[in-house]
Amino acid sequence: MYQAPLPKEFADLSQEEADFRITAAKQALGSRLVILGHHYQRDEIIKHADFRGDSYKLAKDASKCPDAEFIVFCGVHFMAESADILTPDHQKVILPNLAAGCSMADMANLFQVRNCWRELEATLGSEMGVVPVTYINSAANLKAFVGERGGTVCTSTNAPAAVQWALTQGEKVLFFPDQHLGRNTGVKLGFDPDTQMCVWDPFKPLGGNTPEQLRAAKFVLWKGHCSVHQRFTVEQIEAARQSHPGVNVLVHPECPLEVIGASDFNGSTEYIIRAIESAPAGSAWAVGTEINLVNRLAQEHPDKTVFCLDPQICPCSTMYRIHPSFLCWTLENLVKGDVQNQIVVPAKVKHFALLALQRMLAVGG
Repeated sequence: MYQAPLPKEFADLSQEEADFRITAAKQALGSRLVILGHHYQRDEIIKHADFRGDSYKLAKDASKCPDAEFIVFCGVHFMAESADILTPDHQKVILPNLAAGCSMADMANLFQVRNCWRELEATLGSEMGVVPVTYINSAANLKAFVGERGGTVCTSTNAPAAVQWALTQGEKVLFFPDQHLGRNTGVKLGFDPDTQMCVWDPFKPLGGNTPEQLRAAKFVLWKGHCSVHQRFTVEQIEAARQSHPGVNVLVHPECPLEVIGASDFNGSTEYIIRAIESAPAGSAWAVGTEINLVNRLAQEHPDKTVFCLDPQICPCSTMYRIHPSFLCWTLENLVKGDVQNQIVVPAKVKHFALLALQRMLAVGG
């Protein structure tokens, strides 16, 4: 989405000035305001957050403050949409910078997924037994697509439970937008990635597959990925083990399958945090996830060695677009009664997307 440039007054703010003005605006708004900060945000944003967490946890945290008029979501666009779906109509969800999107979420759009669905129907028949599962890292209209067709949303935590549920509802799973989470989940459940999974490329007829491959597959995996987690490699793991004998390698399940196989542990952002929090003093951890979170964990646990697997800095570039100047601009406008960048999911989309999210809650995991 397009974000107009900040007025010069805000664009030129020093870090100290932005902090002072954000704090003042928060005090002025009081209980009318809740700020949500995703784990991948820079420390200059996290310090002002009332809640911090991953995307789904933050959307649920918003519901803990029913009296708040404004929910400022310091994350990316699909997260703010989920918060709008899960909160009452009287609450306004705001994204400080509309340009904060998600490259993975952008790899699957509604036109492409509808086209995929039509091609699968034409190939497999109207009773094709395909259940759609979308990762929470997707647009609201894709969550609605899934909800309308009997599927569910999943998180990186409950993906195995969601996929197991889907396979009780049908014979195959269409999993999007992240092929790696889908593949890793299927392997975790005992499915063969070579014979029971195929990748759907939206830019090729039949996704680049033959009809026979689609009929044989239990998993049709969308050709999408996370630009951060795709960077991690087996070679990086080997280098970490050489430089830190006995290191624990902990990665996110959005990483490629071979990286998951070479690691010691894998799990969601919340899992990674809990694992390091509960680890014994003196232990060493090479972590395959976004650099802001890894650095924060290292700072918060000085009794442990915590470092990023990738020796190059690997921030989530879209998450990084939530700059303190944007947060300051957003809050000071709210103080003046001017709501900027409100995220509103259309009623029909909200209805079916909520249905998919409620199925996810019912599935649990």
